[in-house]
This record gives sequence, C-alpha cells and structure tokens, in this order.
Amino acid sequence: MERLYKPHRVIELLNKYGFRFTKSLGQNFLIDGNIVRNIADAAEVSEDDYVLEIGPGIGTLTEELALRAKKVVAVEIDHSLKEILKESLPYENVHIEFADFLKLDLEKLVEEEFGDKPFKVVANLPYYITTPIVEKFVESNLNIDSITIMMQKEVADRFSAQPSTKDYGTLSVFIQFYSDVSYKFSVSKNNFMPKPNVDSAVIKLKFKKDLPQINREKFFKIVKASFSKRRKTILNALSSYGLNIEKSAILKALEISNISPSRRGETLSIEEFIVLSINFPEIKGEDFNRS
Repeated sequence: MERLYKPHRVIELLNKYGFRFTKSLGQNFLIDGNIVRNIADAAEVSEDDYVLEIGPGIGTLTEELALRAKKVVAVEIDHSLKEILKESLPYENVHIEFADFLKLDLEKLVEEEFGDKPFKVVANLPYYITTPIVEKFVESNLNIDSITIMMQKEVADRFSAQPSTKDYGTLSVFIQFYSDVSYKFSVSKNNFMPKPNVDSAVIKLKFKKDLPQINREKFFKIVKASFSKRRKTILNALSSYGLNIEKSAILKALEISNISPSRRGETLSIEEFIVLSINFPEIKGEDFNRS
C-alpha cells in the first residue's frame, strides 16, 4: 500500500471524503517521508513500545509508528476525519480515540489501553495547544518514557533555551525543571499541507526521576518575578514584583545564595534558582503561571 506521506495520496484522500481544513485546529499534515521517519527515529520507537499520539490528522505519522510499535493510541479532536482514518490506518495495533485531549480523562485512557506499562508520547502539535498539553503530562503521574513532539520552532527554542539567551524565560525553566530537553532537528514549513506560516522543530523530553525537594510554588513565583523585568537587575525585579518582602531580605537571600544582586534574572541557571528559592523568605500571594 502506498504510504500516506506522498502528497498525491494525501490529496486523493482529502478529495475522496470532501475534507476541509479547520484553521482553528491548526491542521497541517506532514507530506515528507524523511521527516516522518526522523520523528519516529528521534522517539526511538521499537517493536515492544506502546505509543500515545496526539493529533494524528490523516495518519501520516501514525502509520510510521504503527509499523514500528507494539501498539499506538492516537487522540484526534476532529470527528470529520473518522472515515479517512478508517481507510488510511488499516492496522490492528492502532486505536483512534476521538476526543479533545485537554478534556480527556488521560489516566483512564492510558490504563485501558496500556495498563501500567511505560509508553512514549509522539505528536505534531499546533502552537496554541503545545504548552497546555505538555503541562498536562507534567502534572500527571503517568508512566511516560519520553515525549517527542513537533511544534512551532520559536516554542521549541523557548523549551530548550539556555541562560543568557533571548529565548530563555519562565517556560524554559518550567520545562527544564521537570525534564531533560533535547532539540532534535528543524522542519521547514514546506513539508506540510497546507503550508503554515512558520517553521517547526522536533524536541524530546525525558522526565527527571528525582526532582529537587523544594517548595515548587515558591520556586516558580521567584522565577516568574525574576523574569518580569528583563532589563532590571534580579534584586530590582524581585523587589518590584509585589512579593511583599523587604528589599533587604531579598538582598540577604541573594548573598547567601552566592548570586550577585546586579545580575539579571535571565542569567541564572535552574540550579541557581533552586538555591535561591531555598534561601528566600516565604512568599504569600498570587499563584504562578507560565505565560
């Protein structure tokens, strides 16, 4: 059977079923076999693996995963793809779950399909939903081996950014606090149908097994405050954020943590933020978010 990543095969299927792209869902289907294989390679999918895919589209990547893995469960929000997927994925080891991933009872689905076995997450995600999906995995207690996702390149740059770079921020610290991030490769917008406005990139996340035993809410509030005024020194950024802590107390915490008060927040490593949060006075106030 001819592979799904062939452009004429994609067009044939879409025309046969009268499919229309929904812009609000960020639908862009892969039409390059090399990219499809490279994603599966990056995820290191093999015959004993259980795979959870998000947003299969017409099944281009799903097909490659099905040919390699023991079982693939793909979650698709667009019910109009049902008939196409019946034809495009005639594989016994594939189950398509039609649901909104963010509203899905993920623990229940995983238990039903994988039991307690470890599984790999693979996905081609639209920009607007990338961070909420990753957060859902982070906040779960699922037995996830790794997450390999294609996303808008600028978001991938933020996920993998290092201190003292323009892309390093609260999102970088959040993702890297919980996982080891590997930037795998960039993907040109010319490899999709329809062609999006921006390029993409593939990154891989491996969740850390032993997280620091710290007050995480306090840690992330300090991180958010430190990045709130990027041009200010960390002392001034923390002092002006509204943490209701005396400047002298903040200065003392910085000194104990061996962090110069004249540095900017964007220069601090995650390890330095951890040390600072341990030495920092208790904070009361607003909840942290990663926007």
